[in-house]
Amino acid sequence: QVQLVESGGGLVQAGDSLRLSCAASGRTFSSYVMGWFRQAPGKEREFVATISRYGGRTYYSDSVKGRFTISRDNAKNTVYLQTNSLKPEDTAVYYCAAGITYASFTLYRGEGEYDYWGQGTQVTVSS
Repeated sequence: QVQLVESGGGLVQAGDSLRLSCAASGRTFSSYVMGWFRQAPGKEREFVATISRYGGRTYYSDSVKGRFTISRDNAKNTVYLQTNSLKPEDTAVYYCAAGITYASFTLYRGEGEYDYWGQGTQVTVSS
């Protein structure tokens, strides 16, 4: 069982940055692919970024590529999402998720591939 707690959201202006964090419980954090998703009002939840078990591979949605960076610190059981050059269309609740894997370089892009989810943190970007 893994519990995930996101933090770092807030209200910012367009062009600003935020660093989201997701702290995981348990001793097997490095067994999980980690991902970030977001859900804007009235829209379905969408994939944002994913990182492999030891951070060797990452993958981003086209909408955030070049602006967002996912990273992880397995010693701290934490995954981060650095969000730069924020736009009003980035406004959403951001969720982190964990999906177990036995492969070092696996990435997951689909919601169904993740086993555990956090409660989300709100990011609001004003124009």
